Amino acid sequence: MIPIAKKRKNGEGTLRLRKDGRWEGRIVVGYNEKSLPITKCVTAKTKTECSTKLEALKEQYGRSSDRIKADMPFGDWIDFWYQTYCRHTLRITTRTDYDNRIYNHIIPEIGKIPLNRLSQSDLQQFYAKEKTDGRKLHAKTYGKGLSDRTIRGIHANCRTALQRAVQEGLIRTNPAVGCKLPPKKAREMQVLTQNEILRFLHQAKEEGYYELFLLELGTGMRRGEILALKWSDLNFKTGELHIERQVYIIRAEIIISAPKTKASIRTVILPPSLLKTLAVYKETVDSEWMFPSPTDNGRPRNPSSVRKRLQLILARAGCKKVRFHDLRHTFATMALEHGMDVKTLSATIGHVSSATTFDIYSHITDTMQRQTAVHIDRKIGKTDAQMPVEEQTPEATAKPPVNAPCAPTEPHPEPIPRKIRKSGTGCLYQINDNIWEGSFFPRLPGGKRKKFNVYAETRDQCEIKLAEMIAQKKAEIAQEKAKLKEGAN
Repeated sequence: MIPIAKKRKNGEGTLRLRKDGRWEGRIVVGYNEKSLPITKCVTAKTKTECSTKLEALKEQYGRSSDRIKADMPFGDWIDFWYQTYCRHTLRITTRTDYDNRIYNHIIPEIGKIPLNRLSQSDLQQFYAKEKTDGRKLHAKTYGKGLSDRTIRGIHANCRTALQRAVQEGLIRTNPAVGCKLPPKKAREMQVLTQNEILRFLHQAKEEGYYELFLLELGTGMRRGEILALKWSDLNFKTGELHIERQVYIIRAEIIISAPKTKASIRTVILPPSLLKTLAVYKETVDSEWMFPSPTDNGRPRNPSSVRKRLQLILARAGCKKVRFHDLRHTFATMALEHGMDVKTLSATIGHVSSATTFDIYSHITDTMQRQTAVHIDRKIGKTDAQMPVEEQTPEATAKPPVNAPCAPTEPHPEPIPRKIRKSGTGCLYQINDNIWEGSFFPRLPGGKRKKFNVYAETRDQCEIKLAEMIAQKKAEIAQEKAKLKEGAN
């Protein structure tokens, strides 16, 4: 009978007999930036000797028995759990959230409590304190307490780390199990009406964002996906648009990466009218990116600046305030109402499964099912059943704001003209939520142009700095021209 090798526990390393007759022991000591394991190994003539060397290697690089024990501080354990089992498996955006929760909230508050003495009461009091007075930044803007979503995220980190401690035999039970948490609330989904879409697109054309938002309302892409599009992703002959990357912001830096899931890598077919619009727009863009940054056409647009521009366009068009993600909901709602099946919609917008689409748009699919039942009743039952009518929300029946540029019944509303800066006053750009950039691009006495920049936290501060800088540079250029003129004479 062939003996079956005993499976070693996670973190214990591996032992194997090499082809040259020697034994090799190997452990994983970390992971590189590509999430690939970094290993260390030892070799010996016998299995016993190799096992001894492996234990010494684990003491040096792996789970040191002096450090990993039941009465160690919980802060040390959750740090070890995160760095060893978790960090290398996360995307950089998720990793930032984990770093914030673990090192800014969990460890400072309950990190000193011994692992085997941490109780459910300790965790419950910790969550309550964070809910009322846990915010470290922007407390004046958002209040002193953390959001329900952040509290649930903190709990998830604690629970998973403690469950690993149970598996390792450090504690008997998980004290995080059974904690009372804030209710999980789905963010309210808002959808633009047909008339609001008309007003919105007319205003977007005036602002120079028409093609971006028209493509969004025609495909339902995520913000990061649409900003990461290149012209090479679109086949104008077949209408196929390949979505295979996304853009996001980490510490004010634009990062380009592959989508989060395989389902997000997809191909959608654009209608001929949208293709024609994009073909005309392409003639005005000198970049490989479909929607390049206005300050650097070698990079995509900043997602934060697009969000700010969206709110400005909505306000000027007299539409209700919605998120960029609500434009995705608007597309999905229109698609379902016009007969697209849920399976096709799920593939189009990049959901992992149709079940996700059903959960998000259950109110639409429920209405469709009731309407289908009425159609069947009319055809088969020969009845005069009435088609169900959705309840009108206050938003749907509300009158347009007083400052709206047009009434909601006008088919072709007039957009509000955008302000054009005078020549010689420079340009202003919003880089992210906290940074504005002012730029001045004058022609120097030698004939060449040079760009000068200033930065500030608000638009008003940036305007002041920009005006001061322009006055200074104009004076310097005038002096330089005067010197050159004197030298020529």
